Amino acid sequence: MTDFSVLDLVPVREGGTLGEAFDAVTMLAQTAEKAGCKRFWVAEHHAMAGIAGGATAVVLAHIGNATSTIRIGSGGIMLPNHTPFQIAEQFGTLDALFPGRIDLGLGRAPGAGPELQRALRKDLHRAAEMFPQDVVELMALMAGETAIHPTPGLGAQPEFWMLGSSLFGAQLAAKLGLPYAFASHFAPDHLDGALELYRRDFQPSEACPAPHVMAAMNLFVADTEDEAEYLASSQLQAFVALRTGTPGKLPPPVRGYRASLPPQAQAMLAHIGQASAIGTPEQAARAVRAFVQRTGADEIVFGGSMFDPAARCRALELAMDVLTD
Repeated sequence: MTDFSVLDLVPVREGGTLGEAFDAVTMLAQTAEKAGCKRFWVAEHHAMAGIAGGATAVVLAHIGNATSTIRIGSGGIMLPNHTPFQIAEQFGTLDALFPGRIDLGLGRAPGAGPELQRALRKDLHRAAEMFPQDVVELMALMAGETAIHPTPGLGAQPEFWMLGSSLFGAQLAAKLGLPYAFASHFAPDHLDGALELYRRDFQPSEACPAPHVMAAMNLFVADTEDEAEYLASSQLQAFVALRTGTPGKLPPPVRGYRASLPPQAQAMLAHIGQASAIGTPEQAARAVRAFVQRTGADEIVFGGSMFDPAARCRALELAMDVLTD
């Protein structure tokens, strides 16, 4: 049986506030819990006006207090931005606050220019090279296998995940015996190769005795296909803005947006959108099931920012009603 989860960037809308973004992520997490989703993840991004999840652990504490059963976690923490000790303390705190509910998904990509590197006081390219060692150190800190013990953090038992959009993450997840989540919702190129490599080279661990795959999809569901495409247009605009170097806050939807673009931009969106489910609940469910059949994924995590938070909640409810029927 396939499990379904939610990934959120905590989008900040044009004309909206940070407070509204945090209210929206809380409402979405509560909807996901009620709909039967297994996990709710928040992704770390920095210095982006349209994304409010930079202080990921703080956002997760807010979500944890607003929910009671759904697992919550990072999808992911970009470990090169931090020290392992800092993350051990942060997620050790979360594990103490919400025992048995915390996931710690780790990614390597720093995704930062020189200005952010200076602000973080980090050589992020060198830090990315140290990523495998830092993952092992983080796990050792929580297991009490280091000279210094993080408090909170010592003895914490979050569920570790490796995130990736290339073969590197798949190789590391296989070597460490971790579950693996692939970012196919925005970087589908290496999906099939990464999953094949991960399953082939997987080394069982106590926490994860067999390969376990999560794949990400964009989900936009409404009563009609046209309405679903309309709701998706906010994220499509955000993708185009990001790829053209002009990222900003999440824009309102535009009818006919995709068709209004030049062929090159349409092709870019079609390529990124390979792992998408857009349409009525039945259309979306068919797309999800076909994707599960292609990937053999044990879990699917749904992303997909919408300008109207209530519309995203309803989209999730409509999809889950069909997928779990």
